[in-house]
Amino acid sequence: MANLDQAPSRSMPNLLHVLPAFVSESELRLNTIIELNSNTLNKYELITETGHLKLDRVGYSSLAYPFAYGCIPRTWDEDGDPLDIEIVGVTEALVPGSVVEARIIGIMTFDDGGEVDDKVIAVLADDKRMDHITSFEQLGQHWEDETRYYWEHYKDLKKPGTCKVNGFFGAQKAVEIIKSCEVRYLSEIDSKLVD
Repeated sequence: MANLDQAPSRSMPNLLHVLPAFVSESELRLNTIIELNSNTLNKYELITETGHLKLDRVGYSSLAYPFAYGCIPRTWDEDGDPLDIEIVGVTEALVPGSVVEARIIGIMTFDDGGEVDDKVIAVLADDKRMDHITSFEQLGQHWEDETRYYWEHYKDLKKPGTCKVNGFFGAQKAVEIIKSCEVRYLSEIDSKLVD
């Protein structure tokens, strides 16, 4: 996992700009950089220029993230950040800043204050406890309701009514959105990278 196709270097590469999004598209496996775990109010984000984590904000309410969360390398969503990914069913906390392989089971389309900010839904690719989960529908209606509630209310004490879940879709739609975010990354970010 995360073997880089380059010689060792005295300076560390920024994995956001080095790793491909897909480990294996046919197996729906993605590289994912972990930003935070479930049950936290703190929102960490990857600094795109350096690859370090920064505390972006402390949540304004008591709603904690109900899943592990991160971003997909070499993607760029319409909100001006790497494409987000939520990883469900994680049994032990993941190390923020680490790279994991996640398997796509769907996507949630999301409007955050007028910006497209979609969230890929995934499970850890190598967790045998999750091998039987191949679609977000298998997580059940309560999971969908809880996820929708979280995203539509997590900013209520700061900017009420500004977030809207537009829908939940399968893995094929997720792949389409990931690919469009890869194209956007190439046109908006890749050309600006310096050696």
